[in-house]
Formats: sequence, structure tokens, C-alpha cells
Amino acid sequence: MKKILAFNGSPRTHGNSAYMMQYFVEGAKQNIPEVREIRSHELNLKNCQGCLRCNVLKRCSISDDDWPELSTGILESDILVFASPVYFHHLPSHLKKIIDRFRSFVHVQITETGLIHTPWEKWNKDFVLLLSMGSPDEADAKPVIELFEFMTSILGKGNRLQVITAKRLAMAKQIIQSREVLENLYAKLQLPVNLAGIDHQANLQTLEDCYRMGVGLSG
Repeated sequence: MKKILAFNGSPRTHGNSAYMMQYFVEGAKQNIPEVREIRSHELNLKNCQGCLRCNVLKRCSISDDDWPELSTGILESDILVFASPVYFHHLPSHLKKIIDRFRSFVHVQITETGLIHTPWEKWNKDFVLLLSMGSPDEADAKPVIELFEFMTSILGKGNRLQVITAKRLAMAKQIIQSREVLENLYAKLQLPVNLAGIDHQANLQTLEDCYRMGVGLSG
């Protein structure tokens, strides 16, 4: 049976990306009874210091926080889910802190022309990136997506990345709101009210896509 580790990167209790993760997890539970969910901002996790000792130790040298247990969970999981809002074109700091510690999973060799990344263990995982953003343009999520494309590639050719983005989501719970609520919200935001119906349908489709992806990857 596959193991899933899901990171909620939103500091909001009712963040839109949290609902996206909720639908993914509900789908996954059709095939897997238990899915481990973690709220990234609740972790006791220190910042990567760039000491490079992981190149020798084959693990992170910081051992007095949650990383030793968390890193074991990451390595043992078949599917890693990262649900996050896009803050200033990138990840919130608590989730980025986790990503920075992924450095300890690889040996990095400096060469004359670049870097050679060699993971300590063989990776063959599904990475899922669920992004919500206030922008109506998916290009604003490009820096986050490019980071995950790079990360999944250096950790092993067998890794796969799946991405779902949700746009024009500025307020908490917006992705689950009715058309009528969105119409009132858009009027306050001075957005064309006719977009409310379009976005309501898009939000429903996004949540359905998250659910179906959870079912499909966990099967």
C-alpha cells in the first residue's frame, strides 16, 4: 500500500490551498485508509545553515528539531503533496524552510562548469503541487513550479511532478464559496461581477481535479 505525506503550507486555517489538499486527501483515502498530513508552520524546524556537512554525513547535521523524523517520513513515502498559496511569486517561508532541508538528501559536487547532484537513495516518487494564488495569471506561479521541476529532477529521473493551480483566490475559503457570495466579493474588490460565475465553475473543477488526482495516484 502506498504511503502519502501531505504538507499544508498555508498559515491560514481555512486557506484555499488547504481545501485543495483536503479534496486530494479525500480522494486518496478511497484507496489508502491513512494519509499523514502536516501543517508546515507548526513544525519545530530550524533553517538550513548551508554548512554542507550533509555532503559528508549523508544526512542533515541539525538533529535537535523535527527534521530527523520528518526526513524519514519523506523517504518512506511514495507520494509527497505540497499544498501552498503563492506569496510574492513563491512559497511561504515555513514551507520553503522544509524545501531547503531537502539539500541533505543529495551529494552536491562542484565542477568547473556547474553542479552535479547525486541523491543518497534512489527516488521514485510522485510529487504533487497544489497552488492557489490571488493572481489571475498562472505565470505568477512559475517560480514555484520551476523550483519543483528542478528539485524532482535532481532527486531522481524516476520522480514525477503533478501540478494543479487555482487562480484569482485572494480571500480565505474563496474556493468553496457559492456564486452569490463571489458576486458580492467581486463587487467589493471592484472586479467584473460576471467573472464570479466563471470562477465559481473553475473552483468546482479545481476541487474535483484535486479529488480525482488523489484517487488516481493512490490506486
